[in-house]
Amino acid sequence: MTTVRLTVAQALVRFLAAQHTERDGRRHRLIDACWGIFGHGNVAGLGQALVESGQGWSAKEAPLPFHQGRNEQAMVHAAVGFARQRNRLSAQAVTTSIGPGATNLTTGAALATVNRLPVLLLPGDVFAGRAPDPVLQQLEVPYAGDVSVNDVLRPVSRYFDRVLRPEALIPAALQAARVLTDPAETGAVTLALPQDVQTEAYDWPEEFFAERVWRVPRPVPEPEALAAAAEAVRGARRPLLIAGGGVHHSEAEDALRAFADVTGVPVAATQAGKGALLHDHPCEVGGVGHTGTAVADELARTADLVIGVGTRYTDFTTASHTLFPSTARFLNLNITAFDGHKLGATAVVADARAALEALTGALRGHRVSPDYEAEYGRGRQAWERTVTEAFAPHPSDAPARPSQTQVLGAMDSVVGDEDVVINAAGSMPGDLHKLWRARSPRQYHVEYGFSCMGYEIPAALGVRLAAPECPVWALVGDGTYLMLPTELVTAVQEGININVVLVQNHGYASIGGLSEQTGGERFGTAYRFRDAEGGYTGAPLPVDLAANAASLGMVVHRAATCDELREALAAARASERPTCVYVETDPDPAVPAPGPQAWWDVAVAETSQRPAARRARTEYERQRADRRRYL
Repeated sequence: MTTVRLTVAQALVRFLAAQHTERDGRRHRLIDACWGIFGHGNVAGLGQALVESGQGWSAKEAPLPFHQGRNEQAMVHAAVGFARQRNRLSAQAVTTSIGPGATNLTTGAALATVNRLPVLLLPGDVFAGRAPDPVLQQLEVPYAGDVSVNDVLRPVSRYFDRVLRPEALIPAALQAARVLTDPAETGAVTLALPQDVQTEAYDWPEEFFAERVWRVPRPVPEPEALAAAAEAVRGARRPLLIAGGGVHHSEAEDALRAFADVTGVPVAATQAGKGALLHDHPCEVGGVGHTGTAVADELARTADLVIGVGTRYTDFTTASHTLFPSTARFLNLNITAFDGHKLGATAVVADARAALEALTGALRGHRVSPDYEAEYGRGRQAWERTVTEAFAPHPSDAPARPSQTQVLGAMDSVVGDEDVVINAAGSMPGDLHKLWRARSPRQYHVEYGFSCMGYEIPAALGVRLAAPECPVWALVGDGTYLMLPTELVTAVQEGININVVLVQNHGYASIGGLSEQTGGERFGTAYRFRDAEGGYTGAPLPVDLAANAASLGMVVHRAATCDELREALAAARASERPTCVYVETDPDPAVPAPGPQAWWDVAVAETSQRPAARRARTEYERQRADRRRYL
């Protein structure tokens, strides 16, 4: 057996550079690049291996290209944005030192796993040999000598291993690649790398570094399951299909459109599934659930069959199990049995595209009634009028600060079909889910599985790296911006041309509204000075976030009116440099955003001396009475 002598870190870099995925005859690099921040736990191991592997190559053509990050959580977000844009067929790695560098990965890892998106985490770890013990940043656990801070990554990883000996890398690396490429298992994968082991040399079999192709399967439905699914659809009078993120991951958009064309079944979408059917298709009825459209939620309330495709049915989608009638039956097409059997469904465990194509074929000649099509067609038209009204700008003779929905309207008028709009947390995901007109499958990119503040800017970097031909917009509020603006420096350093739309409303608007509804009376949700009583009702804080973005190297445009906003957005889209558009919104607009069309369960204090909380509890109990279990 021919061998080559390398350190563990050098071997890992060479192995990752040789891994590929393949689906539908198209091959992709499994690990496109590695993000990193170096410290004593990885600088002499993976850091040295990366710089050595890149000798003689340009930065972009290195066997494993490297991107320098500023925050460990943000690096994971960037990798997640990349993987989502690449339909999970290509991923990125993230390396950190031990201690806080490793623990900072946890939020990003949870986000990746919740959203079923692959990312490879390579945190350094304490010495396996334990000679220098404890080392700097080591967490000592008196009852267990084999625990380090990296163990916090176990529950948020789909696969975890600690490589304690050089030869242990071989099975660990192969298992990591297996999970990253398995559409039913994927998520965050962690290989914890003790810093002494990273630098140890070993005689590796050369075949470990041979090019390996991991074929991403498209499991087809079992005939019996397909027959049961077709029978359920044929027997339904008011079916409703809910498209989840799995439609995008499977590249099943054309199959979904064909299903809708043949059957006339209306199609609603989760946050992750929006854009699976474009907004102008006659069967598309918009977002569903707490942040859904009036037409989609009314169809859900009267559905006798709910067809879930690639969705995991979060509480926003089901309105905390109050949206669908108790008589509804569920048919789920999903790559994972775990999600496929939710809500007591008839499960078709298969790839979304393969399942939709097979079900469409089995339903040839079947179509919903003309009355049903006419009904949801009228609902579509009515909601389109709602969108138009919400997006309408102020007349030019009445300049005023735009509302948040007018910001979205201005973006709708400027962005192109090929653009990608990214958002994650606050009130904007709700407005986007209800109002945004998705004009291409990848235009709408809202992370709402973990709803993680700070995701947008680093994810924009990942999306732009995955699709450099697509203009990318990170839509952030002031609260989210203050959480994680650091990767603006990375965008400037790397010349990654992203556009940031920074919306200033002086606080946590979404949680402020929720607090008011649940008896919290907006406590601690405004960015204001303290008042005489110790609350936060004083003047707005004199922060200048536009100046902050400029200080980090961004080109900044300030917009005070709707007209100025459209001009600034157009200038940003035409810019060849990372650009920020800053706008302060009207907190009390003449045309408010459409309210929730369905409930969401946020528990309210059962007893309180405050009238607002008592009123909120009465309303909570009224709504909770409609919650159902589907068996």
